Amino acid sequence: MKTLKELINKKEPGWDLVKGWMKSAKNNFEILPRNPKKADEELLRVQISTKSPMGAIIFETGGILIDKGWLRILGSGSHKLNRGMMEWNKNKTYVHEGEKGGFLLIADDILGGYFAINAGELGDEIGKIYYFAPDTLKWESLGCGYSDFVNWSLNGDIALFYKTFKWNGWEKEVQEVDGNQVFSFFPNLWTKEGKDLNQVSRKLISVEEHFNLTRDLL
Repeated sequence: MKTLKELINKKEPGWDLVKGWMKSAKNNFEILPRNPKKADEELLRVQISTKSPMGAIIFETGGILIDKGWLRILGSGSHKLNRGMMEWNKNKTYVHEGEKGGFLLIADDILGGYFAINAGELGDEIGKIYYFAPDTLKWESLGCGYSDFVNWSLNGDIALFYKTFKWNGWEKEVQEVDGNQVFSFFPNLWTKEGKDLNQVSRKLISVEEHFNLTRDLL
């Protein structure tokens, strides 16, 4: 286990790279404030240097909300997104501290879609980001790593990625949603009847409840 001093890289901080992506960002984003104690704890748990964008985001932010909160990138936890990345993964992708799971959850969206780094369980592309799509109930490789995923979230065409999932008036609804909630849809998005989001009903449930309901399908 590396110490906090060993994990914090002040000479080549990955946060400078992330800030560069934010400076040119084409998509709406919000950096959530960090809690210093939680940031230290999460960095120690993940054991990744702040030289990397992942370590930097965990240490420097409580998380990042993209597109008015539609997409949530996990950091060390904040009021609007009260889930540190490793805290969220505990008892989902790993049980004991220091244990390596088959994947690592790093972000999720308002639909109940989950983004994870594949460590062997999700497919052949090790180290790549996979997306658990709520309309297919399958893990799909995005063909990129964590850094490219974060950059895509800020500068990529996420409107195209979510084109078929946005309903009339989604912006107002999403801005009122807590980062610990997702929408539950009926009929379900993977059914023929659930394809038109302007016609389905939706209610908010906790992301914890949604993950547990979805766990058997992951």
